[in-house]
Formats: sequence, C-alpha cells, structure tokens
Amino acid sequence: MTDPLQGWQPAPAGHKHVVSISLGNSTRNARETVTVLGQPFVIERLGTDGDAAKMAALFRALDGRVDAFGLGGADLYVIAGGKKYVFANVRKLVANARQTPVLDGSGLKNTLERDAIAQLDGLLQWRTQKVLMVSAVDRFGMAEALSEHGADVVYGDIVFGLNLDRPLRSIGSLRRVAGLVLPVITKLPQDWFYPTGAKQEQSVEGKGTRYYAWADVIAGDTHYAKRYAPQNLQGKTILTQTITAADREWMKARGVRRLITTTPRMGQRNFATNVLEAMFVALSGGREALSGPQYLDYIRQVGFKPEINDLD
Repeated sequence: MTDPLQGWQPAPAGHKHVVSISLGNSTRNARETVTVLGQPFVIERLGTDGDAAKMAALFRALDGRVDAFGLGGADLYVIAGGKKYVFANVRKLVANARQTPVLDGSGLKNTLERDAIAQLDGLLQWRTQKVLMVSAVDRFGMAEALSEHGADVVYGDIVFGLNLDRPLRSIGSLRRVAGLVLPVITKLPQDWFYPTGAKQEQSVEGKGTRYYAWADVIAGDTHYAKRYAPQNLQGKTILTQTITAADREWMKARGVRRLITTTPRMGQRNFATNVLEAMFVALSGGREALSGPQYLDYIRQVGFKPEINDLD
C-alpha cells in the first residue's frame, strides 16, 4: 500500500483538526477552515472508496496527530428504541485509533435531528406531510420525532434494506423490527446493506421506488435517498444532512423543489453529523462522545438551525 498520508498536511498552529475518514467515495473529499465559538478548525474528509484496509491504515497513521476523528460511510453503533447496538466489524476498522477519539455521528443524530424536526414544524406542518424515510434505524431520533409531530411516515428499512415490499407505517413497528434485526445486522459487514465507494453513485430502482411518488418529503441519508430514487422527483422536499455541489445539481435535475439540511453549510458543503460530533468533542477537549444535553448545549451556543434551500 502506498503512503496513506501522501500529500496530507497538518492543521496550522492554534487550529484544532478534525478528520472524517469515510468508506465513501473519495470524489467527495473536502477540507475547510472554519471558526467555531472562537476556535479555528481545519475540518477534513478523506474517502477510501470502500477500501477497509486503507481506512484502517489512515486511522493508524493519523492517531494522535489530530484532535478528533469522524467515521463516515459506516456506523459504530445505532441507538434504537433506547438500546445501543454495536457493529462489531466497524469497531475493528477503527481499532487503530488508540489516542484520538472516533465519533460516528450517532449521538448527534439523536439530538440535532430531533431538534431539527421540531424547528421545521412551523414551516412544514408535519401533520400535513407524507414522509418517506428510506432507512430509519440509523436515524431513530428523526424517526421518533416525525412520529411525535404527527407526520404520515413510511419507514423503508425492510423495503430498501431487504428488497421486500413491506413498508413500516408506525414507530411501534419500527421498534419491533429494530429489536429483531439489529442484533443480526450488527454482526454483518456494513457494505451488505449500506452503499460504499462507487455504489454511492449508482441508482437502483426497485420495489420501493413507488413510495417516492407517494411522499411529499424524502428524509434520511443522502446516499440512500439518491440510490433508490426515480428520475422524477418533481415538487419533492428532501431532508438530509451531508450535501455537495454535485448532490444539489442532481436534485435540481430531477425536479426537487426544496432541499433541507439538518447540518449547516461550512465553506462549500454541508458536512455530516460524524464531522460535527467530532468537532464538538474536540471543542470540549474530551476524549469520548458527549451526552445528549452537552450536544444540545453546543448546538444552542453555535446557533445551528436547519438550512432551507428552494431549488426551483
């Protein structure tokens, strides 16, 4: 393997450095300099094109040289129905990070995304909306918040994850399915059910495509939403997090009316929750994930709000 840090530069003196190492496509790489609560940051994303060995090598090479790692394209764990389910194979991928904390965004999803749903109620009036969550078990906070605000939701975990036309129509059904399948899924390789590398740019229309036509809002992970989408998304709203300029153009070309991101734009893009969670941990000076109230406190201090973009 070539030097994983070839061409890489550490942050300037006085800056904190957050690096998100992702199983995703390297064409989405980015490096931005921002200031948060008076602290200068270099925020960086390094994709490995689905190469698990390269990911492990990057964690090893950068351990102790940056302030916090984000983990992209995979989850260390998910929180569903109040329980924590750990992905054993992903934990092995990050085992080389012994000094620098690794954050996958799960803690922030459970706080920031719940908060975003509440903030958006005045604009969208969730009780009037039909919402498709292509995958919900990895964003249980958003799933529960949509249910609490009275949205008509289809949770597509079985439809898209297992290619079975069995939509889940209640948060109770989602909790039951999560309790049954997550103990099994967390023992499987992540790329069996989440697109990595080149798969992130491939579209697959199948049994679930018709639910896009039914929905007013498509919510959840950007890659999932794009992977299963039909050509025509005329008039739809997409609610997601990490977005690049290319994603915006893709949405415009398919007729998406409105794009809402739960994470703010930093420089030229919206970074994922794993990046922001790592940033908050670096700000705190800690070496592990923060509590929900601590994340919410930082969200309030920074003033994070959903970003609303009219694309038509």
